Amino acid sequence: MAIVRTRPIRTNPETLFDPFDRLFDLMTSTTTTPRDRDVPMDIYETDEAMVVELAVPGLAATDLDVSIEGRDLAIRANVAQPDTEGRRYWTRNITRGEITRSLTLPNSVDVESITARVSDGLLILTLPKVSEAKVKKIEIQAN
Repeated sequence: MAIVRTRPIRTNPETLFDPFDRLFDLMTSTTTTPRDRDVPMDIYETDEAMVVELAVPGLAATDLDVSIEGRDLAIRANVAQPDTEGRRYWTRNITRGEITRSLTLPNSVDVESITARVSDGLLILTLPKVSEAKVKKIEIQAN
């Protein structure tokens, strides 16, 4: 009977598919079609509001459009295409053209009180909670 040494299959999904992810990213990195993952976004919650932050480096408030219809929030920007004459790109990762992100807001957001500002390359949307959704501290009384 022979003993055969084998290498176990990696079962960690983060490492198992890494080569395929890198290959896919390499194949699609030269596209200029806007995708959701091209616009980094953070969403977090405080006791008073939900906050949405989008990376919009180089864009001014006048370059952005934020609208709400019902509970659907839409964020749009148009990044100008550069004159590519005489350029031979090695890689193209900057998203150009129309960029859109959309979110369906939860019922806990007061859509009439949403504010937006641009600061240090971030579009910051503050989505205040309706009063019923805010965390209320209840004092416990001792007898």
